[in-house]
Amino acid sequence: MDDAKFEVRLEPDRKGRMVHARVSADEYAAIEKAAKAADMTVSGFFRSLILEGAGVRPILTKDDRLVMALLLEDMRAIGVNLNQVARSINSGKSVHPSELDINLGNVQRVQAAVLTELRSLAKRAGHKRRGEG
Repeated sequence: MDDAKFEVRLEPDRKGRMVHARVSADEYAAIEKAAKAADMTVSGFFRSLILEGAGVRPILTKDDRLVMALLLEDMRAIGVNLNQVARSINSGKSVHPSELDINLGNVQRVQAAVLTELRSLAKRAGHKRRGEG
């Protein structure tokens, strides 16, 4: 395992800095339309695009969020199963090797699905920025 650490914030960071950009009335109308289609505020939409362009965080569509939520649910279920196996082993009970094989196979499948989804997000974002749709 690498030493990467993930920070979970319970309260969102206060956004104390502003970025200004001048756009024409037509450009603003297009931005509003796109933000509405993404079910976001203009500010949130603009921030997402800037952060995605800077490589900080990808913009996720409703479908992306749905796929990620399903993968998260799968990971939770696998975690529950692995905890049950670990509890059995720690209490001195025997666990059939197939239990471990099944759980490890599930971990590998979810890992592959997450990797595939993240690659798809990165590729799609790059194509959109270059206008390749």
